[in-house]
Amino acid sequence: MKALMFGWEFPPHILGGLGTASYGLTRGMSMQEDMQITFVIPKPWGDEDRRFLRIIGMNNTPVVWKDVSWEHVNYRIGKQMDPQLYFDLRNHIYADFSYFPTNDLGAIEFSGRYPANLMEEINNYSIAAGVIARTIEMDIIHSHDWLTYPAGIHAKTVTGKPMVIHVHATDFDRSRGNVNPQVYAIEKDGMDHADHILTVSNLTRNTVIEKYHQDPRKVTTVHNAVEPLDAEIEVLTSKKGTKDKVITFLGRITMQKGPEYFVEAAALVLKKANNVRFVMAGSGDMMNQMIRLAAQRNISDKFHFTGFMKGKQVYEVLKSSDVYVMPSVSEPFGISPLEAMQCGTPSIISKQSGCAEILDNAIKTDYWAIEAMAEAMYSIITYPSMYEYLKTEGKKEVDAITWQDAGLKVRKIYDNVLAGYYR
Repeated sequence: MKALMFGWEFPPHILGGLGTASYGLTRGMSMQEDMQITFVIPKPWGDEDRRFLRIIGMNNTPVVWKDVSWEHVNYRIGKQMDPQLYFDLRNHIYADFSYFPTNDLGAIEFSGRYPANLMEEINNYSIAAGVIARTIEMDIIHSHDWLTYPAGIHAKTVTGKPMVIHVHATDFDRSRGNVNPQVYAIEKDGMDHADHILTVSNLTRNTVIEKYHQDPRKVTTVHNAVEPLDAEIEVLTSKKGTKDKVITFLGRITMQKGPEYFVEAAALVLKKANNVRFVMAGSGDMMNQMIRLAAQRNISDKFHFTGFMKGKQVYEVLKSSDVYVMPSVSEPFGISPLEAMQCGTPSIISKQSGCAEILDNAIKTDYWAIEAMAEAMYSIITYPSMYEYLKTEGKKEVDAITWQDAGLKVRKIYDNVLAGYYR
């Protein structure tokens, strides 16, 4: 089975759960002996893990014919271009669309991030996808999240191959209902063209069916999972250096994640206990607002804002915490509580999160219920038996939630789509 996947993030260069999920799923699927995955991203940085898949960068894919010798292009293969793609491309000549911001390979430039001209990059990505699709052998196309849906549609159009899209979130989640019409149109178009739709939770599945008017028979939930902790992470120990309890929020500091509810609940906890500190790890457009809110509640001396964290830093923070809290207003899934529980850190999650569907050993509250959230925080740091139970049973539970199992579910969907597509 050969899958051509379009994505936007891939570790270690990630800004959220999309890259983490893309890595976990592809690694889990690679455990199937006959699975071959080509994963396309706007701009590889060179330090991605390529042991189990082939990575192609759109910024290394010529889309225009430039007046340069193939010997010059060949000289740069080792640093930039996938060798097999180079040989495939030599059999194709492309028109000179000189208005694209191309480099000396004739490839479109990409930031590899989420720039101010994101819509332009999405469009350029879809154009380059047509070139990739004509030169890569595949059985099925798989597009991750809305940014790559136009690319998947283009690839499907030029190849006639079936397309599966993966909904990691919708704009209803990101905007608290204040949906961007342009983003909604891209999401709806991708869903309409898809031969099957994967969602990361039943919560998201219901949104896809109700808000985007999709046939329920076409939409399947495949819950996310968590990567096993490697040996280096396993031996990390707490670096607290203090007797104070530590309660942590880790994620983008945006309205979707409900950071203000965390601060308000923290203020209630501090009315009952003084031996506790709060960490808000992450960055986002509400960070300054949260700093001001902590000051207004007169708890700034108990609050630490760390900024964006990734990789081993995340696990260092989680292992140093006594409680992890995810008060998301609308969370399609939410991998971070699984990572926290994997580290033996008891977790409190909102009932409005997709991971609440599969976690039994986490405390669940409504995101707006700051009194209940605060009571849960206080109870965990106050009652050792409660802490130990959630620590032990939580880790046991998430250790059994694997990407290999998620990959097998996706593979079954591939097989069913292909069986129906060519009937």
